[in-house]
Amino acid sequence: MRTSKRTQILDAATRVVQREGVKSVTFDSVAAEAGLTKGGLLYHFASRDDLIQAIHQHLADRWEADLVAAAGKPAAEATRDERLAAYTRVAIQSATRAELLLMLEGSTNTAHAAVWEAVTERWAPPPPPPPASASASASADPAALDRFILRLAADGLWLYESLTSDRLDPAMRQAVAERIADALDQ
Repeated sequence: MRTSKRTQILDAATRVVQREGVKSVTFDSVAAEAGLTKGGLLYHFASRDDLIQAIHQHLADRWEADLVAAAGKPAAEATRDERLAAYTRVAIQSATRAELLLMLEGSTNTAHAAVWEAVTERWAPPPPPPPASASASASADPAALDRFILRLAADGLWLYESLTSDRLDPAMRQAVAERIADALDQ
């Protein structure tokens, strides 16, 4: 099956972000990376913001597909622990510098952030807030707290590798992912 021109453009834009950061995404830089003309990009995207929004959605869709594969089923059919275990494996094994940069950039833009928040809400939601009438210590659900700590561990590892030049050995990274995911089964 041939990759669509739009997908080729989004893949090229992701490579630009990976190498040079989000600010480097221009019609000229993406067109050059994709081997197209600026007009070819304008056919698919009316503005730079449309392109950036599409990159966010493109990467979030890839995450969603990877999460479904890791869980062996869609989020709606998976248990909370199965969803979090899949999220742990995907976040640790496949998160890229480009995704991190886009997530950080997206945190300042409601529309961009919403794409990532939707994926996270389905697969690794934070624990529900305690009831207003309960004290903080009495209302904390230990299982929900454990799940949230495991999510923070998974997010922290790929964030660490994205922000530093340190890279874990692939076997070690896999072992960490499995240890976090296995903790959900206990």
